[in-house]
Amino acid sequence: MPTTAVHQDEPGPLDPRLVAVGLTSPVALAPMAGITDLPTRNLVQSFGAGLVVSEMVASREMVQAKRSVRDRAELGTRIEGTAVQIAGRDPHWMAEAAKLLEGQGAGIIDINMGCPAKKVTGGLSGSALLRDHDHALRLIEAVVAAVDMPVTLKTRLGWDDESRDTAALARRAEGAGIRMLTIHGRTRCQFYKGRADWGAIRPIVKAVAIPVLANGDIRDTTDARAALEASGAAGVMVGRGAQGRPWLPAAIAADLLRGPRPTIPERGDFVRMVAGHHAALLAFYGDAMGGRVARKHLGWYMDDAGTDPDMRRRVLTAAPDEVAALLPAALIPPRRAAA
Repeated sequence: MPTTAVHQDEPGPLDPRLVAVGLTSPVALAPMAGITDLPTRNLVQSFGAGLVVSEMVASREMVQAKRSVRDRAELGTRIEGTAVQIAGRDPHWMAEAAKLLEGQGAGIIDINMGCPAKKVTGGLSGSALLRDHDHALRLIEAVVAAVDMPVTLKTRLGWDDESRDTAALARRAEGAGIRMLTIHGRTRCQFYKGRADWGAIRPIVKAVAIPVLANGDIRDTTDARAALEASGAAGVMVGRGAQGRPWLPAAIAADLLRGPRPTIPERGDFVRMVAGHHAALLAFYGDAMGGRVARKHLGWYMDDAGTDPDMRRRVLTAAPDEVAALLPAALIPPRRAAA
């Protein structure tokens, strides 16, 4: 992993509409179930990310959960630059969840109308709401009326190729008080197949005055620039591209704003970062569950490092307390280990 140079140009402009919502950067970290937990969001923010979004929270289940369970969820409600994403199908529970989160100090509520998972859409939540704009609007109105903070919306191009009508929903959402939209450049029925269609986001951008973030297949600055050019969006949201590269949102933002890039950790620093992330996951979840959750992150880090398959197997099958000792050999390429 080469050291990155620092740009000396004057900072580029940040869309004032993003600033009005509370963003300090045109690049956000997407909510990813089972991935963007508190330890991971903290790591991404340590590099200077402007906005991170929590894993999706089911509204009714959160409100009805015991207080001890809610406290353990660690949504980062009091951490600056964090949005909490909620999902549901009942306006009452969506509103109650928003109120609860506002009381806990949340700064931004994001409504999920984009998750394509069958267990979510089967419950008439997530992207299933793209098939019923009237009901989607009732949920939006309930949440906006319940709180005094910015409410944003994340969704997709439509349910399928025959119903790419999100521009109409976007106009209604803006009228109901939504302050920012994030559009994943696929339909629900595409799930994550094929390539995100950034150009198809442009009609949605043109339909509203509020800022729009383009999402889907943004893995580097080149992708981000192409997505912005094709969509006309005010910024981008990075998801899978940040797996194993927690510095990516901040690095892309620095390039877009022509500011100083974050230092990308190399060799020993990279090992220490990964070990710290692993330890944070174990502390957050406990050794058993934390070890399982950490494996996917370790796999992504080893993908980035080009780890030997045998060593990769050793790391991913090691007991949680044995992982740290294996990381130097796994993450520093042998040909450079003595350099």
